[in-house]
Amino acid sequence: MPQDNAINYIELPMRDKGATESFYHHVFGWTFQRWGEHYISFHGAGMDGGFDGEGGEPASPGALVVLYASNLESKRDDILHHGGKIVQDIFSFPGGRRFHFEDPNGNQLAVWSEEG
Repeated sequence: MPQDNAINYIELPMRDKGATESFYHHVFGWTFQRWGEHYISFHGAGMDGGFDGEGGEPASPGALVVLYASNLESKRDDILHHGGKIVQDIFSFPGGRRFHFEDPNGNQLAVWSEEG
């Protein structure tokens, strides 16, 4: 089980899935798992993560840090109570649920948890 309140995952933007897989596999030895047409996760980098993109365009302009919380709703409430802003409310994805928020500096991060 992931550690509560810890950085657990990082997502990076992707323009070309094939080129991304080839580059990181050959240069750094990472392995990949495909999750549909627009998402690949990577392993072997010291921290798990993924690349996200649709139709040749990255899903986000930069890296997205993803934290883990065992109680997603409670963590969302804490973020709102302490000055954060929810920019994408809780949604499901293969393997869990998550939401995106902005901290008081405008940095966007995400929090995930297993289904439940």
